[in-house]
Amino acid sequence: MTTPTDKPTRGYTASKDQLLARLRRVEGQVRGIERMVEDDRYCIDVLTQISAIQAALDKVALGLLDGHARHCMHEAAAGGRADEVATEMMAAVGRLMKRG
Repeated sequence: MTTPTDKPTRGYTASKDQLLARLRRVEGQVRGIERMVEDDRYCIDVLTQISAIQAALDKVALGLLDGHARHCMHEAAAGGRADEVATEMMAAVGRLMKRG
């Protein structure tokens, strides 16, 4: 049973440290691109780094979706909210896919 001071368990709770480490690496990559622009680096090199960041963020998103499907949706189904949470997840997937 959770009390008001307990943090909720999320689908990514077990891999939170890995998730945070990956996000810190992405943050470092973004700072690297900023330096590349400041240094007037070749456009294609900057674009290549942007592509790498997008791929890294896609991996973060897929990990979060996996955790959501395995944990949050399971809990929602047990509570009779499966359709609601599935609709919510598919809307999130749709937003992720609308890049560009």
